[in-house]
Amino acid sequence: MTTALPQRQRAEQAMRRQWFPVARSADLATPQSATLLGQRLVVYRTESGKAVVQDARCPHRGADFALGKVHGENIACPYHGWQFSAESGKCSHIPSLEDQCKIPPQAAIKTYPAIERYAHVWTVLEEPATELYAPEQWSNLELDWLAATPLESPTGVAVAIENFRDVAHFPFVHEVSMGPSKHVVEPLNVKREGLDIWMQRPLDAGDGDWANDGDCMMFYHCVAPGLASITYDYERLGKRIVAGFPSPVAYDEVKIFWGVANERDYKGLGLEECLRIEEMVYLEDMPIAAGIWPREIDWDGVFVEHSVPADLFTLNYRRAFREFIERANQPVAPQVAS
Repeated sequence: MTTALPQRQRAEQAMRRQWFPVARSADLATPQSATLLGQRLVVYRTESGKAVVQDARCPHRGADFALGKVHGENIACPYHGWQFSAESGKCSHIPSLEDQCKIPPQAAIKTYPAIERYAHVWTVLEEPATELYAPEQWSNLELDWLAATPLESPTGVAVAIENFRDVAHFPFVHEVSMGPSKHVVEPLNVKREGLDIWMQRPLDAGDGDWANDGDCMMFYHCVAPGLASITYDYERLGKRIVAGFPSPVAYDEVKIFWGVANERDYKGLGLEECLRIEEMVYLEDMPIAAGIWPREIDWDGVFVEHSVPADLFTLNYRRAFREFIERANQPVAPQVAS
């Protein structure tokens, strides 16, 4: 008799097949340490400019490659100098060995897919269930991205995403950054297609720093499990973006990679100022989010929750996340030899 797995476990398995950021592109002058769903990784750039993600543990005596050095297209262990190929992960040089033909043939580290996008390096631990996020509304925009300092949060990916785009908490959490705002939330204009959820809402600038460029339309877009963004569309200034990509260190702990982008000819605030203002908002959220219990969405229905119309985006995101769980738990199609 087969026992069905709890949804929590299925969600965790599903995320192993999802792309997540593990480092900022700007930090790759030296190897960077990362942890994704408990897997310790090293992220670095080779001499030719390629971003690489590999297991962090040296198979010789267990040292951390994040403390090592890059030599051309290889990374060297900080302990005994063993070098491993960025391409294949195989050991390519052992300094203590006189005859390099005697390198242990099984000495290798796992290399993961790596894509640079939105000023970050992304990877996936297992066969990806979906392609890396590429929102259509950005496809025709020439954007300059600025990656923010990542934030640590004792929450799961879904809790972090829900916090990013929830609008009913503004009057209570963001009174300083956004200024006073209405308690009653108007009927929300929400649409979902598969893993994508959209919402548009006018921004009344008010007197908060958050809206120094004035009124605009805000286009919210989330993709389950881990992309949340707002595209601000100013009639006279152009478009700017804030986007969050929470990356699961563990199932219920995230490192929130995020950043801002401006159209190349944006006539409003510069990237640095946009980032400063959006960071004010994020930092107001952090202590509240840290106290949410359970730390990740209760997919198995253990805790009682009540919802109201202001939660319409949240409810659609949860439906999209459940669809992602189902997709990512489908068996991986076998590779056909060519």
